[in-house]
Amino acid sequence: MSHPARDLERLIAKGSPEERFLAQIDFDRLPRHIAIIMDGNGRWARMRSLPRVAGHRAGIAAVRDVVETSARLGCQVLTLYAFSVENWKRPQREVDTLMGLLREYLRKELETLQRNNIAFNVIGRVEELSPAIRRELQEAMQATRGNTGLLFNIALSYGGRAEIVDAVNRILEDLRPVPVHRRTARSRSAHPHLR
Repeated sequence: MSHPARDLERLIAKGSPEERFLAQIDFDRLPRHIAIIMDGNGRWARMRSLPRVAGHRAGIAAVRDVVETSARLGCQVLTLYAFSVENWKRPQREVDTLMGLLREYLRKELETLQRNNIAFNVIGRVEELSPAIRRELQEAMQATRGNTGLLFNIALSYGGRAEIVDAVNRILEDLRPVPVHRRTARSRSAHPHLR
C-alpha cells in the first residue's frame, strides 16, 4: 500500500503553497474517522444572490473534493450528514431538488468511487426515502461493496432525536418477553431438575 504523502506529492506543483502545507502534515496523527455536517448551502447561495439550488450544487462539488481528498489522505471512514429528518419540512420542490442531486451524484461519481477503491454506505432512516432513490443507493452500495479503501457513509433522513427514538425502540424490542406456550411450560415443569 502506498503512503498518502507520496500519492499527494504527485498531484501538487513543486514550490506551491499546497506543497508547503503537505510537508507540515503528520499522516500518522490524522483521524481515522471524519464526520461532516453539511450545512449552509442555502446561506452560501443567498450571500451571492443565487437561488438555493446553486448552493446545493456547490455543496455537491465540495462533496466530490472532500471524498477524494479523504481517500488520498488515507482516512478510513468519512461520514457526511447530508439530509436530516428536519429537512423533510422544507418546501417539496427543494426536497425533490435535493433528492435529484443525490441521484445525479450517484450516477456521476460511481466510477470515481470505484477508481479510488471507495466503499459507499448509507445510514439513517433510509426507509423514508422514495423506492427509486433507495434502489439507486442499494445499487451503489452493492457495486462498491468489495472496495477496501475509504468507507464513505452518507447520512440521510437522520437526526439526533430520531436516533434516540430508534435506539430505545430497538432496546424495547430486545426486552419483549418471549411468549411461552402451555405445552412448553408443562414440559419445562415436568423436567426432573425443575420439580
